Amino acid sequence: MINNKTVSLSGLAGMGLLALSVHAQAAQEVRIATHVSAASPLAKQVEMFADRIEERLPGEFTFEFYPNGQLGKESALIDQLQLDTIEMANVASGVLKVDDKLGFFDLPWLFEDRENVQRAMAAGLEEDLVDTVEDNMSAKVVGVYENGFRHIINSSHPIEKPADLDGMKIRISGGDFRQQIFASLGAVPAKISWGETFTAMQTGVVDGAEAATYGFYGQKMYEVQDYLSLTRHVYTPSFLLASPGFWDSLTDEQQAVFSEVAEEMRDDAYAQAAEIEQSYLDTMRDSLEVNDVDPAPFRDKVEAVYENYVDEYGDDWLELVRQTAEST
Repeated sequence: MINNKTVSLSGLAGMGLLALSVHAQAAQEVRIATHVSAASPLAKQVEMFADRIEERLPGEFTFEFYPNGQLGKESALIDQLQLDTIEMANVASGVLKVDDKLGFFDLPWLFEDRENVQRAMAAGLEEDLVDTVEDNMSAKVVGVYENGFRHIINSSHPIEKPADLDGMKIRISGGDFRQQIFASLGAVPAKISWGETFTAMQTGVVDGAEAATYGFYGQKMYEVQDYLSLTRHVYTPSFLLASPGFWDSLTDEQQAVFSEVAEEMRDDAYAQAAEIEQSYLDTMRDSLEVNDVDPAPFRDKVEAVYENYVDEYGDDWLELVRQTAEST
């Protein structure tokens, strides 16, 4: 490594060394954080984005990854981003709290499958999400991808119908809205930190938990639970965000490349998320029983939630989802 303070500036050779040193120092450090594990789709999306930026803009950026909440929980990351103390973050449900209409993603059994999500996003839902988020927080939405569907893992029995949740103590993530939904299905929602959930399962404080597949896998919950029911009761997108100061510091060309890369990798990010989920399911099948779930009887039980949402926020997003529920 060349130390600028000791390099002679005489002659063309010195000029060349200085140019190389200045170029090396010109690489801008970009810290990208996420609150979830390196095993998550969010962490993999960050890696994919950084690799493709390096291909398009070689040597212009040095990306530093901080998964596992190393720089703070999700709410802290969002605050740091808006205060320009980190450059980028890939986060999920915390972003949905910036506007009550975004509670849309807490509507249970909203999407048929991942393909339904992709079609709805392409039909205008993603554009509306970006506009809503950027109107309500100080950040640039670079890309929208996937955090995933949430399922239920437990130690009692498979969840196949609403009655199977009666009296079950389930660790619930999210706010009051999701707790109300599980309570309406007969479960007993428990607010326990994610880091304490494994022990709570071991000791019988809870019967199970709801989370994305990578969460169960990363915490090795399959070692202390017996059943994983693929309820797909909630889908959450991920949001790759840039701080306002960092985004404004980029040249027009760099901003264009960031936006192009984020868009071009979208399909690959969805495909990668599906592969990650399948891989973790395949591994966990050796330790617990996995069952698919018919969502119809569950949707019937929570229909009032949809009616309340439409009364408050309209049905434009719901119509997008319904119109794209099946391939045409």
